[in-house]
Amino acid sequence: MFTNKWKWSASVAGVMLVMAMMTQASHAESASKKSIEEAITKMEMDSAKADMAGETGSWMKAHNAEGYTMGTSWGAWEDNTELQKQAADTAKNKTNKRNISDIKVSVYGDHTAIARYKDSYDLMIDGEHRTRTVLTTDTWVNENGVWKMAASHSSQAGQKIGD
Repeated sequence: MFTNKWKWSASVAGVMLVMAMMTQASHAESASKKSIEEAITKMEMDSAKADMAGETGSWMKAHNAEGYTMGTSWGAWEDNTELQKQAADTAKNKTNKRNISDIKVSVYGDHTAIARYKDSYDLMIDGEHRTRTVLTTDTWVNENGVWKMAASHSSQAGQKIGD
């Protein structure tokens, strides 16, 4: 029937076809991961712009998940309700400066991404002036094709043990 040479050639061709398909899938996954990293990076940078423009409340409504919680570098937990209340009171809450740098986004599957960055700010919260540089980690989740921030945590940068 079939010669050994033909069987060997068909086997090699089959392996090459499978490898080519896997390479294409890997490139597609890599492109998708890259586009998610770029989208999350843009949303993080847009959050700083919204803060500077006094549009924090509308940005949070569009980008925070329903159960969003933030752990601040000042040792407090804040949820969407508290943050929206602060954003609405522009007489006591204002961003004078906010600079995000050293941003790195890691993507985990199709539904989770983590953004890490340094954030230097000068702002007023509830009438109290605050200025600091923090290291922040934001957790993003994909909710039905829309990326939302689910949690955030910041720690003071450069703080030594015992400070």
